[in-house]
Formats: sequence, structure tokens, C-alpha cells
Amino acid sequence: MLRYIIRRILSLIPVIILITIMLFALLKMMPGDPVRMMLNPGLKAEHYQAAYEAMKIKLGLDKSYPEQYLRWIGNTLQGELGWSTLHNRPVKDAIKEPLKNTIILNIFVIILELAITLPVGIKMAVKRGKFYDNAWQVFSLITYSMPSFFVALTLIFTIAIRLRLLPPGGMPLTVYGKDLAYYLSWLKYMALPVLTLTIISLAGTIRYVRNAMIDALNQDYIRTARSKGLAEKVVIYSHAFRNALIPISTIVIGAIFSLFYGSAITETVFAWNGIGHVLVKALNNRDFMLVISMNLFFAMLSIVANFVADITYGLVDPRIKLE
Repeated sequence: MLRYIIRRILSLIPVIILITIMLFALLKMMPGDPVRMMLNPGLKAEHYQAAYEAMKIKLGLDKSYPEQYLRWIGNTLQGELGWSTLHNRPVKDAIKEPLKNTIILNIFVIILELAITLPVGIKMAVKRGKFYDNAWQVFSLITYSMPSFFVALTLIFTIAIRLRLLPPGGMPLTVYGKDLAYYLSWLKYMALPVLTLTIISLAGTIRYVRNAMIDALNQDYIRTARSKGLAEKVVIYSHAFRNALIPISTIVIGAIFSLFYGSAITETVFAWNGIGHVLVKALNNRDFMLVISMNLFFAMLSIVANFVADITYGLVDPRIKLE
């Protein structure tokens, strides 16, 4: 196992280098001048050029592209992600609060998603071809076809505007202090975004669990277990589901790492100060360092998620040899 882990880590190094080179190249291809965006437009003409050259030297943009790339990598490894022109502060400070908000939001989404998809997907496989299975398949097909902004706007119109049960968007207010009422208000403000993200994620996940269970229920060892007279619940949950967990573990791992991703469209519609919403604003305002830092962060998350999935397969499935 240790040799396999070391081999996998070494094989990821060229991938990481290639990703950083591509991101740096895309950064340089983006339109706009980051130096001009950081200068006060009210500067007099005689002082503007001097200030421009000084800022260019400060940002290291007077160096060659290879030198700029190495400087960026060195600063990133030290935790210095650059300066956000949109927020006028370091990138790591600008994303701290939105990242926390996104993680809190997605924790509730993952809990609700798994609480629904696992039992529903198992029951769909058991009742394959019957009304229960067909009804959920129609539901998953409809929700899979709907864009997230349509689901979000529909929920806002029906629940927030018509029924006036929940706020249509925004964040909990801290003006009155962080007391018990403040923390309870998080549930009200999160309800619609959580419901939106859960609905749009159910379709693919339910069908994935269903197919994994159907494949497990068609195996020879299930017929052997049934021929021994074991109870149907024992056959389904102790035998079939345990083996179906091998492909389902991909969903669980992806869900855990999705805590950090955010949902740009949903967060924007609900004015939720999450990492996806911040990334959209950074793109619109040409905040180069924030954009490249977040894209590098997401790329590293994807690499780590795939690495963890490979290791998990070896732990869950004894048939996989990590020699």
C-alpha cells in the first residue's frame, strides 16, 4: 500500500506542474491590465506613469514570464496568494469568510442529499420497474433537465414571495450581535439555497445508487444468499449494499470535497456570500490573482479527490490489488 501511495504521489507531480503552467498562461492571456486597476484613477498625469512603474516592479511584472511563473509558485507555496484588486486586500483574507459560508452551506446539502439518495436509490433497485421506481426516475429526469437558476427562482417565487415563509436571499445580519437568534437565522437563510442544490444534485446521484444496487443484486452471491433462506433485508443491506458501496464511495468522496467548491449560479441568485459568488464577481471585475488562486485551489481539490478515491477503492474492495 505504501509503495502504491508513493507511486501515485510521484505520478501527480507532472500533472500539477502542467496545471500551474496552463493557469499561468491563461492569466497572461486575460484582457486588462492589473497594474492600472490597482492605481488611483484620480492621479495626475505627471505622477501616474511613475506610480505605474513602481506598482509594476512591486508586483514583479517587470520580470520575464519564466521569472514571474517561478515567483508566483514560490509565493503560493508560502501561502501568499497575491493581492485582490476587487477587495483591496490579500486574496487569502478575501476568500476566508466566503469559503466558510460555502462549507457551512454544503454540509447541510451533503447531509440532506445522502439521507435521501441512499434509501431511495436502494428501494428503486429493489422495486425495479414498479411504480416507485418509475416515479423517481421521472422526477430525476425532470430535475436533471432543469438549470439551477430556474429551480432557485421557482422556489423564491413560491416559498419566499407567495407564501412568505422564508427570506428570498441574503445572509444573516450581525448588526445585533451573534446571539442564539443570529445562529437560528442561518437556518432560514440557508433553507432555499440548500433545497435548490439538493434538488439539482438528486437526479444523478439517485440513478447512480440505483444502478450500483441493481448490478449488485444481479450477482451470483445474491442468488446464493437467497437460496440459503436469508431474510430479504439481510440480503439487501448486508450483502448487496456492502458491495454496492464500492462505486457509491465515489459519490461520498466527491461530496466531501465539494464542500469547498461552492455553486456560482445558486449563490449568485440567493446573494449568498460564498466562494462561487466571489469567483463570479472576481471574473466580472478582472481580479486576476483571486481568479487564478481559486482555479488552482479547485484543480488541487480535484487531484486530491481522485487520489483519495483510488486509495479508498483499495480499502473497500479487497479484489483490487495495490501491489
